[in-house]
Formats: sequence, structure tokens, C-alpha cells
Amino acid sequence: MTRRFRRGRADSGGKGLDPYEYAYLAGGGRRVAESAVVALTERRTLALGAARLRAIGEERPEHPVELAVIAACPRRRPVREVIEAVRCSSEVDEVARRLVSLGLVRRWRRKPTRAGRRCLADAASAGHVPAYALHGPAALVPGSARLGPLDARPVPDGLGRILARMGKALDDGRGHGMDSGTDGGSCGGGGSGGD
Repeated sequence: MTRRFRRGRADSGGKGLDPYEYAYLAGGGRRVAESAVVALTERRTLALGAARLRAIGEERPEHPVELAVIAACPRRRPVREVIEAVRCSSEVDEVARRLVSLGLVRRWRRKPTRAGRRCLADAASAGHVPAYALHGPAALVPGSARLGPLDARPVPDGLGRILARMGKALDDGRGHGMDSGTDGGSCGGGGSGGD
């Protein structure tokens, strides 16, 4: 009877997920950090130049992960350092804890459960998840950043090249498939405590 209750929780748990929770299901904390960097760069809250990030603009993001990215790069800072700082942040840990409580991620190894993988696959097939959240920076193809909604103003020519460089700077050569749901390293902490 207990098993049936948990399965029901996990099946209904994916309906209210945000893009960063889907990113965690697709690639762990590293993918969450990468996705936040890409999203903020697309919204011109971050500037990327020579594999370094800096906060620009006056937008104050509401999502805690995005706030962690902004806090991680008040001045020009290497992309890899920002990604690592955010990957190990309490904000990303909170994303993982929420997914654990929904039954979509295992508590110990922080890998997606069967229900989590199914939830991610369903959202991906329905088109609810940005490509960079699913596949990381490998999803950024040259020129794709210039294309946007039809009613948007044209994006400057250099932005596409900048995002392509960012994708290369973030790509560390490891696989970016759904099987790579681990963070690829330790943040210095142990397992999560009990909720």
C-alpha cells in the first residue's frame, strides 16, 4: 500500500516543475547552473566575453538559482568558476531536495528515479523544456541565438557567436545525454539529510 502511495505522488509531481527542475532531472546540478547561465545570457542579464561572465542590465531575477548566478559573477569571472559555484550552491541543493520530496530523484545518489525519467521524457516530447535544459550547451548551435519570437526586435549579430563560444566554454567533453544525470563531482558535502 505504501508503494502505491509513493508512485501516485511521483506521477503527479512533475506537473508543477520549472525549467531548472527539469534541467536537474536531465543532468544534475551542473545542468541547472549551465541552464541558468544560458537563460540569463539570452535575456541580456549576463554578458559573455572571452569565456568570462559579468552581470549587466537592471533585471533582478526572481528564481533563486538565477540570483545565485548573478551573485557568483559581480565582476568578470570565468564561466567554469561560475558554473561550479552555482552547482554547489544551496539553491541548487534546494532544487534537488524538492525533486526528492516529489519522488522524482533518489535521496542518496541524487539520480532521477524511473518516475523522474518518465516525467522528463513526457515534458521533453511535449516541448515544455528548453533544449539547453535537456542537452546543456551542446544544444546551442551557431546562429540559433539570433532567432527569436517573430514579434521580437532583431538580436545583434555578435550575440550568436557569443552564445556559441559560451557553449564551447561550458562543454567539458563529457556526454550530455539523459543518462548523465550525475553532477560529475562532489560539492564537498555528504548526502542530503532527512526531510
